[in-house]
Amino acid sequence: MRKLKLQVQMSLDGFVARPDGQGDWIFITGPDEAGFQKVIELAESCDTILLGRKMIPEFTNHWENIVDNQPNSPQQPLAQLMVNMHKIVFSHTKTDFKARNLEVENGDLATAVQELKKQQGKDIIVYGGAGFVSSLISLNLIDEYYIFRCPIAIGSGLSIFKEDKLMKLESTTAYGSGKVLNKYLPV
Repeated sequence: MRKLKLQVQMSLDGFVARPDGQGDWIFITGPDEAGFQKVIELAESCDTILLGRKMIPEFTNHWENIVDNQPNSPQQPLAQLMVNMHKIVFSHTKTDFKARNLEVENGDLATAVQELKKQQGKDIIVYGGAGFVSSLISLNLIDEYYIFRCPIAIGSGLSIFKEDKLMKLESTTAYGSGKVLNKYLPV
């Protein structure tokens, strides 16, 4: 069975975005080649991206812009993966989005994700948004948590955890930027 992997950037005080959804603090420490390679490695282990409706415009516009207009960008390898990978956006209100390799799922979240996990292929990855990820966590659908802890506290913001969630720490990797990647498994 395929696994659903969550990859998320998180502040020291446990937020994945500012109250307005912004993640401007994520790259405050500057580029980190080793951390970037880990992000690529995680993406390459998957063939499907799950996204919440609110994240689609920013996500697809960002990566498609890099692929189409910034051929020399250091983000080009990841951008190619993000654009070319099959994406499924979950929405109760919209049935169509303009983006490459994207389909819309309007059905029950738990049922749809369980069916995706049963299909043949590589693993599945989710990046956000915060409310969507929170729903996946509450439904116990995440199989592996990859949490990049950024060396900054932002004071307030959006959290993905809405209730107690006991996890087992499987590994920890520290990066030169001060970020730490913790891989957790649900208990």
